[in-house]
Amino acid sequence: MPPPDLPRTVGELRASGHTLRGVKREIRDNLLTALRTGTEPWPGIVGFEGTVLPQLERALLAGHDVVLLGERGQGKSRLLRSLVGLLDEWDPVIEGSEIGEHPYQPITPASVRRANDLGDELPVRWRHRSERYAEKLATPDTAVADLIGDVDPVKVAEGRSLGDPETIHYGLVPRAHRGIITVNELPDLAERIQVSLLNVMEERDIQVRGYTLRLPLDVLLVASANPEDYTNRGRIITPLKDRFGAEIRTHYPLELTDEIAVVEQEAELVADVPAHLLDIVARFTRHLRESSAIDQGSGVSARFSVAAAETVAAAALRRAALTGETTAVARPIDLESVPEVLRGKLEFTSGEEGREQEHLEHLLRRATAETARARLRGIDLTPLAEAVTRTPVRTGDGVPAAEVVAALPDTPVLTEVARRLGVVGTEDPGPMASAAELALELLFLTRKVAKDPSDDGTAVRYG
Repeated sequence: MPPPDLPRTVGELRASGHTLRGVKREIRDNLLTALRTGTEPWPGIVGFEGTVLPQLERALLAGHDVVLLGERGQGKSRLLRSLVGLLDEWDPVIEGSEIGEHPYQPITPASVRRANDLGDELPVRWRHRSERYAEKLATPDTAVADLIGDVDPVKVAEGRSLGDPETIHYGLVPRAHRGIITVNELPDLAERIQVSLLNVMEERDIQVRGYTLRLPLDVLLVASANPEDYTNRGRIITPLKDRFGAEIRTHYPLELTDEIAVVEQEAELVADVPAHLLDIVARFTRHLRESSAIDQGSGVSARFSVAAAETVAAAALRRAALTGETTAVARPIDLESVPEVLRGKLEFTSGEEGREQEHLEHLLRRATAETARARLRGIDLTPLAEAVTRTPVRTGDGVPAAEVVAALPDTPVLTEVARRLGVVGTEDPGPMASAAELALELLFLTRKVAKDPSDDGTAVRYG
């Protein structure tokens, strides 16, 4: 609800000193204020700080319409939705206006007539900035009427003539007047539909079925597209592409820490997933993006990392239910569920038929080894390998954490492993079991211990 002390008529609005700013000027002023005061204008956006965001900020300061180009799952839609935070929190509109016109600047025939009749008594409604953002997913069946508008047969049936401009039912773009309109997957729009946006972007008006109606729209038009769409499914027509002031390329997280931060921010985990397992998931995703067996034109979405972390947590929760553990804590054994469950989210190159699972398991082992080396660097695990030679340790999906911890040899090296992985100071056996399994897995991957899996979901590690 808007604050109760805001003006309620256009006369009160003028008396308050309110001034009219175009939406692009409004965004520019608010962005400059955020930059000068050190306020974060892009909450929740990770990994674009030194690349995409400076380009986007320059485009907005220049007053340009923007198209973001990038593979799936790079955060394009999230970035565009965050633009609404640069609008004023409350904006006055003519109460009852169909397209949210400013009280100082009515543009539809009905609002112009009301403004002339009521004068300073024209009622004002305050609209929250969340109401000033509209989004359209471009689909091949999208019509001009959806975006721009069409004759409303109901209004004609009420007695208005076909030549009356007030018979028009306005589409999504006019209804975004004094706001932001986003078109996701722009190349999926049929080319004849893209043509309908040309006047909106250049002349800032609309044309509906030949009506001599000019609406000076005040909108920021932003769009997203996948680069391969230009050839595979469609393209942005040249005149429309020319009207975008800025074309900005997005990317996947460049740093491992950013990849992990995205997972931590977006994943809804049903169990405790230690940091070293999130590290493995992030490295696994990055290896997939570098693999020649994966179709990199399709990309490996950040949603893959998020889904992988959620799958690991779900595997831990399932194991806890089956083994009677009171607290579900993920362990390296839970990573084995990721390739099988999420294989369908990836597009493989031709020639990899039948080898998909093998390839994914190889990259997962590689990510596990890299994470273990990085986090346990400098720790000599030889005493652990020797102890396991004398007393094998039974681990696996069917073994509770308490049983794993009880079977571990009494060696100072495990205390150092636990300290390095941040699992000291807790009586819960889950974190310790997870840390110990990572050390044992590193020994196995470096061929210092063997692993003998069995059909009951357990594995005996021995020297």
